[in-house]
Parts: sequence; C-alpha cells; structure tokens
Amino acid sequence: MTDGGDPPLDTMPLAPHIPSVPDEETGVVVWHRDELRTADHPALTAAARNADVLLPLFVFDPQFYADSGLACDDRLRFLHESLADLDEQYRHATADETGLSFAHGDPVEVLSRFHDAGWDVFAARGPTGRYGRDRDERAREAADVLFVSGDGLVRGTDETRDGWADHVESWFTDETLTWDPDGVELDHVPAELAPDAIEDAYGIDPTKTRVPTGGREAGVETLRSFTDRIESYPESISAPLAAREGTSGLSPYLRFGCLSVREVYQHVATNATADRAREMFTSRLYWNRHYKQKLEDWPGWLDEAANPVLAGFNADRYDPEFVTAWKEGKTGYPMVDAAMRCLAETGWLNFRMRAMCVSVYFHILQQPWKPGADWYHHHLIDSDPAINYTQWQSQCGLVGKPTLRFYNPRKQVRDHDPDGKWIRRWVPELADLPADHFPRPERTPIHVQESCGVKIGETYPYPLVEYESAKEEFWQRYDAVKPEAAARLGDEEIARRVSLSGGVPGAKRIADEHGDRERDRDGDTPRDSPRQTDLTRFE
Repeated sequence: MTDGGDPPLDTMPLAPHIPSVPDEETGVVVWHRDELRTADHPALTAAARNADVLLPLFVFDPQFYADSGLACDDRLRFLHESLADLDEQYRHATADETGLSFAHGDPVEVLSRFHDAGWDVFAARGPTGRYGRDRDERAREAADVLFVSGDGLVRGTDETRDGWADHVESWFTDETLTWDPDGVELDHVPAELAPDAIEDAYGIDPTKTRVPTGGREAGVETLRSFTDRIESYPESISAPLAAREGTSGLSPYLRFGCLSVREVYQHVATNATADRAREMFTSRLYWNRHYKQKLEDWPGWLDEAANPVLAGFNADRYDPEFVTAWKEGKTGYPMVDAAMRCLAETGWLNFRMRAMCVSVYFHILQQPWKPGADWYHHHLIDSDPAINYTQWQSQCGLVGKPTLRFYNPRKQVRDHDPDGKWIRRWVPELADLPADHFPRPERTPIHVQESCGVKIGETYPYPLVEYESAKEEFWQRYDAVKPEAAARLGDEEIARRVSLSGGVPGAKRIADEHGDRERDRDGDTPRDSPRQTDLTRFE
C-alpha cells in the first residue's frame, strides 16, 4: 500500500444524504461485511421478510486500510472486485437497477446515523476477534444492530460441541436461504464513492501474480470447474505444483462470502460423481466450520496461546534474522524457501506447504508463533482469521495436545517435488543443480556445485540450523512442559477454549492421560494421530 494522502473524507461519508424512513414503513439496512453475496444470506433474507424498504450497504473502514492493516493490497483488490460484483447482483435483481450503497469511515458512526434516521440495521453474524468483535459490540449498542445467525455455528450454550457434528450436518443439508427482490423496495444513497475511489485514495497497488478475480460470478465458475475435475482432487492436494490446479481454488470465495459454505457443499454433493474425492472435499467443509466454531467459542485465538502453559513458548528464542530469512525464503531449506517465495508472489500455498513452513518456523527455527501467523495473514488472499490463527496454534502445538506433527522439509522434497520442478521455479539460484541434491544442497560436492554455477554459502545459503539437532532441542524443551500443558486441558475453561472436536470430554481425556502417548520422532505424523484430523484445512 502506498501513501495515497488523506482520503477525500468530505465526499466519502453518506451521513449528509441519509433519508429518513417514513413513519408508516419499515426500513432495514443490510450491512455487508464479508458475506458478499445475495444468495443464502441470513441477514438479507430476514431483512427482506421484515422490511418495506431495504438498503444494502458496505462501509469502507479506515482501520483496514491504514499502515497497521494486516491485508496485502492484493487481498483488498479481491475485496473490491467482490463488492463490484455484489453491486451488480443487486442491480440485476431489481427493475430499476438499484445497487449497493457505499460509505467510508467508522462503521459504528455511519450505522448510528442510519439508526437515528429511523432505519433498522441487520448484519450476518459471524465469529470475529480483535477489532472486529469490539466494532460489532459498539454497533449493537449504538445502532441496535441485529446480528442474524445462519452460518451453521452453535451459539447460546456453553456446550457448543454437544451434538455439534449432527447440527452442522443438518445445516449443510437444509435448504439455502432466498429472498424476493419483488417483495421489497430497494433504496440507495448516492455518493461519489466506489471501490475505485478507495483504491485511489489509499494508493492500493497490487503486485502479486496469479491472483484470482474476486466476486460471485468468478466463484461460481470456479465451483463448476472444480466439480468437473474433482476426480483428481485426492491425488493433487499434497504436491505444490499439482495442487495449484488440482485443489478447488474456492477458499478466497468462501473467505469473502462470495459463495456460502452450504451452497458449495450442496453443489458438490449433488454434482460430483467421484465418491472418494467428493467425500474428501466435503469433509474439508466440516473442518471449515470446526475452525470457525473455535473462534466463536474463544476470540483470543488471534493473539493468545490457547493453552496458557505454552504462552510465550519460543519468545526467548526470538531472532529477527531468522524470522526475516524465513519470510524471504532464505532458510537454506529449498522446499521452505520455494514455498515462502510463492506465498509472497502469489498469495497462495496448498495446505501441506503452509503446514511445513509453520513447522520449520516454530519447531526448527524455534521462533514465536505470532509474527509468523501475521505474515501469513498479510499475504494469503484467502486468509480467514478463524482458520489462519487457529491452524497456526494447532500446528505449533500451543493447544497442549501431547502429539505434534512435524513436516520434514527434506522429506517433502523427496515425496512431493522429486524432480525439482517446484524448487527450480521458485529458487532459480538452484535451477542448474541436479534434483537429487535438492533435499540437502549443502552436501552437494564442490565439483558439482562448480559445474552448475552454484556455491552454497554464497549463491544459496547454508541451512540456518541443522535440522535434526534443532528438532531434538525443541522436543526436549517441549517435553519439559508437555505434561503440565496436557493437564491444563482438564480445566473446564481451557477445555471449552481449545474447542477440540471431542469437546470438553475429549480435552479432559487428554488431561487424564497427562501426555503419556508416544510420539514418532522420525516421521511426519504422530503414530496415534490420523492423517486428517484437526490439522486438515479446507483447500
């Protein structure tokens, strides 16, 4: 983001033009945030049933555009494209082509002015943390905003995991929500404000490559394309080159609500003919809801270690040079470096590469988790706080479960890039090196390096740390606190907080076992941990 100067605030706010709602009518503002669609939208459906006049609104919040904002310019561009598409959805739904209204400023101030003018305000309810949760609370108090549930999450009880799977399955198979644009009048507040004006004001300058186009139209096309090619999904999700084309590509459209998780589930369940691939993919949608439920249950996932015993773990090891090398893809581990460079340039990585880089960052480089999680959140086009930060904590081991999953970057080369195409694409300084040296380029004989124009330590770095010794050091440190961390899962507050798939009883069972389960020090997967449990993210 470049310095675009002060935004034209005198033309951006809607407040001077907000009409009053006649006494005999009910007017409802539908406040869109990250549910950027008109189909299967709980707040829009509820508003259309209760209002005479409906006004769809998006507020550009300066908090997300300031230097402290965590979104890269390319994710903001995806958002803006999705808003332009949402505007078209409303225009196509009405005879007079009434579209989406825009405002700029503190959403609470904008909504309060609508409220003072007689408008009710509805918004889709969703899990938030940090600023978002505070904003929603302020909006509820100042503008009496009604947050409408309809995302499949369990609320209104302390025991959110009791019967959770059945609840979510029922929600997935329920009819999607619809609204009748002919049954309500749409209003619009004219303003010289649109996504293009916001981009100019804030100097939005996307630089990444291969970023998908935002919006529902592109999302629907991606969904249909994926359903046609889903048969290859199980074999395509792990290797990064294959995953680029073999995974669904739907995650950014789900993150911004261009598509609902439920309509994706129903489309795939109805139209995909490959049983194994269909079941594997739809299981990811359950995990999507699982991690959303985690943030709903405890907003601290974004900033605090879920298990207080592990708060500050690795903090005393913080090395800014290690963190910078990891961010820039200069760790001396080619698979990690390729992945981190791909992330920075494209805003995308498949799950296995994301998990591998987290593992190397936290377990091998032994750096504090938060800077790494924020780096992912900044660069990933599909970054959803409810998934990114909970996944980071789960992969790092900050929940306190006694098993951890390590991703050995050398093994990942052998398993998922044996011919070196991925590494050559992203680490061109190794392009002429024979692929059999990619797992451990530092061991390449000098005469081979010379013949290839490579000099380890100069043209490409030695590993920042020796993998096996760093791994063993981490285990010694982690083993020292593991029993205490596992025991804390017996605390009911902590058990609810970590929101394991087994609920409070599952957490207490771990506490009772007190970390006695064996771990596999040599492989990628603990012996007692299924391959696709709570570390499986929607791809």
